[in-house]
Amino acid sequence: MKFIFVENSKLSRRRVLRDAMTLAVVASPLASLAKAADQSNAAEEVTFAAGPRPLVQYPQKRPLTLVTTRPPHLETPFPVFDEGPITPNDAFFVRYHLANFPTSIDPDSYRLAIKGAVTTPLSLSLAELKALGEPVEVVAVNQCSGNSRGFSMPRVFGAQLGNGSMGNARWVGVPLKTVLEKAGVKAEGKQVTFRGLDKPVLPSTPEFIKALDISHAMDGEPLIAWSMNGTDLPFLNGYPIRLVVPGYFGTYWVKHLSEIEVVDHTFDGFFMAKGYRVPDDECFCVAPGTAPAKTLPISKLPVRSFITSVKHGDVLPRNKSVLLKGIAFDGGAGVNKVELSIDGGKSWQNAKLGEDLGRYSFREWTLPITFTHKGATQLMVRATNQAGETQPLRADWNPGGYRRHVVETSHVTVA
Repeated sequence: MKFIFVENSKLSRRRVLRDAMTLAVVASPLASLAKAADQSNAAEEVTFAAGPRPLVQYPQKRPLTLVTTRPPHLETPFPVFDEGPITPNDAFFVRYHLANFPTSIDPDSYRLAIKGAVTTPLSLSLAELKALGEPVEVVAVNQCSGNSRGFSMPRVFGAQLGNGSMGNARWVGVPLKTVLEKAGVKAEGKQVTFRGLDKPVLPSTPEFIKALDISHAMDGEPLIAWSMNGTDLPFLNGYPIRLVVPGYFGTYWVKHLSEIEVVDHTFDGFFMAKGYRVPDDECFCVAPGTAPAKTLPISKLPVRSFITSVKHGDVLPRNKSVLLKGIAFDGGAGVNKVELSIDGGKSWQNAKLGEDLGRYSFREWTLPITFTHKGATQLMVRATNQAGETQPLRADWNPGGYRRHVVETSHVTVA
């Protein structure tokens, strides 16, 4: 079995064979044999009930934090986010829902089908897709709905994730609107569904199909992307094309996109009607340990921020300037303020915002601090966006462990 990918988007017909056996193993019951990272500290710093999480290296990736092997779920080690606002392709997190996914894709024979309530059903080659119009670029955060789920209290069912199931990249592709206009959406079109090449292993497992309202699909923002940070999508991030839905959680960002269907009803597949749903109230939350009376599909990212230059347990110097830095983002309103507290929330200082790469991107921030008192202290960061939304001081809770966006706290010692 061959693992086929393209190293550079300008070399669309030049296929390279690499790491064939490794990816075949990833998609098989032998996934536990994936290559372990050869590092002295081959474990992620966050430890949940199952113990330390190892670093493993898969094709086209540096060592990443292993969450699950089948299907593969790999988190970005958190120190990567201190390297800059763009997450490198080889460090970008990986998340599959279904274990039966392709390990070989021929770009010359790949087709994207557009069907359903359209005037002209289409079967587009990659070349035809790229020729539909001028490519557009958006810098956007892809964050897993359950990112940080492992910190939920009380604990909830699902993969116990740290903070690494997110990433920010430059995506290039054609607007979904352009493709739908080419097919001609009929008046009865209500939603658009998206399917990739990953399939269920068992007949009883539901297919992974997501849906967007027709108004959202046609507003010009969702992309069918083939490029990520200046090169073709990494195989494990959806090669050769994926859906990019700026401002929305990654559950909508369907990888290996193969089929688009316009439907005349509200799609009721499992991953819309039952999975990835949050309480239908103002905070998308309920009292810990309770169940919501009504739910709705998860959608936009809440405002969120992190300190990236300091981690729990660090010892920081007294009477010496320390440059604190980090990232902030939201669902598209745009972050306009980041505040830091070095005394556990008693007082707050405004940080300096870095370059604005777009309203869907990570926004870097910095703040030089001189600590004058020795001892243990708590560093806290909170962001506010243009819509006036800010992070809560206490974590919201829901049964899925979704949408965590509480003010993050780092416990450090000044010495």
